[in-house]
Amino acid sequence: MLSYFLRRLALVIPTFLGITILIFAITRFVPGGPVERMLSQMQSQGDGAASMTSAGGNTALSDDQIAELNAFYGLDKPVTEAYVEWLSRLVMLDLGESTRYYEPVSDMIAERLPVSLFYGGMTFFISYFISIPLGYYKALKHGSVFDSASSVLIFVGYALPGYVVGVLLITLFSYHLEWFPMGGFVGDDFDDYETFFERTKDIMWHAVLPLICYLIGDFATLTMTMKNNLMENLSSDYIRTAIAKGLPFKKAVRKHALRNSLIPIASHFGNSLLFFMTGAFLIEVIFNIDGIGLLGYESIMERDYPVVMGIVAINALLLLIGNIISDICVALVDPRVKFGA
Repeated sequence: MLSYFLRRLALVIPTFLGITILIFAITRFVPGGPVERMLSQMQSQGDGAASMTSAGGNTALSDDQIAELNAFYGLDKPVTEAYVEWLSRLVMLDLGESTRYYEPVSDMIAERLPVSLFYGGMTFFISYFISIPLGYYKALKHGSVFDSASSVLIFVGYALPGYVVGVLLITLFSYHLEWFPMGGFVGDDFDDYETFFERTKDIMWHAVLPLICYLIGDFATLTMTMKNNLMENLSSDYIRTAIAKGLPFKKAVRKHALRNSLIPIASHFGNSLLFFMTGAFLIEVIFNIDGIGLLGYESIMERDYPVVMGIVAINALLLLIGNIISDICVALVDPRVKFGA
């Protein structure tokens, strides 16, 4: 087992390098950048009378000034040299400096990390601790009114993207009915609350609508996966044989069928680590949640490539570690898996 995980850990490094090289190359070759963004802002703020010279036309900056800006942002170096320099800083846990806010990327991510951890943790626990029992109960009550009604709701929710549901919820419950706030992580009066209960209530009140959008897709997938796997195992010969030999039905389900039905769920377990970091870009944009998802979206739109690379590096590492955790979970659930055998 140890040798297996050592091999998996050895594959993390080349896979991580491949992901970061690809994204780094895209950020260099895609049209636009921090210098072009600055020139565009200067041109849009101009009075129209000032002439501007650039590589193809007029700008307020000379070619020497543009070259100095490229050198300042590190865009004057070849892609390979720039990537090696970025990677060497990453080894020292230095993610660089934002080209938009001129702040360390690590500080910007750390500032928004609690928000993403809150929504990621809530999404993770609610999804698993409700989806698994619900799928279990739906399988045992297959064909009942409860099963049919819940399946309709689950499929409708699964068919709608989370950001579309977010717009509908804000329009209905925030704008028309005014039951919930329009967005944000906390209210404007959060600092004025003195007790822990009041602050927790404010956070949870703001989290109701976003959590529905976070949960709606993964919740439906986990629930139906659990139900279908359990129904498949209940119709297997080993369950029928156990019941025929006198084992009570409920005990056969809990002791044999349930464990085998959890194998596909366990393989998905490690990938849920990404929920703790990224959330969903569009959902955070719609609800104006100042998390890492919104930071990544704004960084892409503003061509803030150091922040983009910092978020990509963290997400890639979490994804690779999550795959290893998924293997461990499968080994714990599936008795057929024996590492190193």
